[in-house]
Amino acid sequence: MADIIELRDISAGYSGDLVLSGVDLIISDFDFIGVIGPNGGGKTTLVKLILGLIKPMQGQVIFHMPGERNLIGYLPQVNQTDKNFPITVLEVVLSGLMSVKQGFKAYSGADRNKAMEILDLMGIKDLHRKSIGNLSGGQMQRVYLGRAIIADPRLLILDEPNTFVDNKFEHDLYNLLSELNKKMAILMVSHDVGTITSYVKTIACVNRNLHYHKSNIITQSQLAAYNCPIQLITHGEVPHTVLGEHIHVHPHE
Repeated sequence: MADIIELRDISAGYSGDLVLSGVDLIISDFDFIGVIGPNGGGKTTLVKLILGLIKPMQGQVIFHMPGERNLIGYLPQVNQTDKNFPITVLEVVLSGLMSVKQGFKAYSGADRNKAMEILDLMGIKDLHRKSIGNLSGGQMQRVYLGRAIIADPRLLILDEPNTFVDNKFEHDLYNLLSELNKKMAILMVSHDVGTITSYVKTIACVNRNLHYHKSNIITQSQLAAYNCPIQLITHGEVPHTVLGEHIHVHPHE
């Protein structure tokens, strides 16, 4: 597997305030990395570094295939598109091809067919002529995921993809990501550790530093060792939280 992007001894932050320090990470073809960590720990900063939206204070972000126009597809947590803008669902998905279009060439019939196939994959083909202003949050996420993958990127980055996804689509989403992972690397930020460990291949715990765990199996003690204060929750017929050992104190004993 070829390396796609490498973060080497990265320190980063904003206005002189350090958010990430000493971060090393290599993303290779067909990786599926789950990124977890507390709020404010640096997960969003990590994503911005990879996307090139901010520059590191120290260290290097190395793109091993810098000439590829469709290197990264991105699904943000919240999309700021103006819902009053007169654009259809099909047009939004097609806009994901702008990075690989030379100049202002019109979309071809093949482009439109591919966009319709992706909308069918997302379960919203029947909405292709609908204005984005009339969509629910879950439908919007499906549209923007379609836009993120239409150019067949080598790396797909998802920031909390299940934030606005309805329960009906959530299971389908993770199965879809498993299929997409056969064609591209995926880096997914999520708070739902219990769910993503069933799908990701490795885990990156981000809390100022980054600890890379070369497995999708992680324990509470390992999270504590990584200084990653995330609570593991199991899922089943009766979902429950697994708590660490603690001592009960009974005041009347």
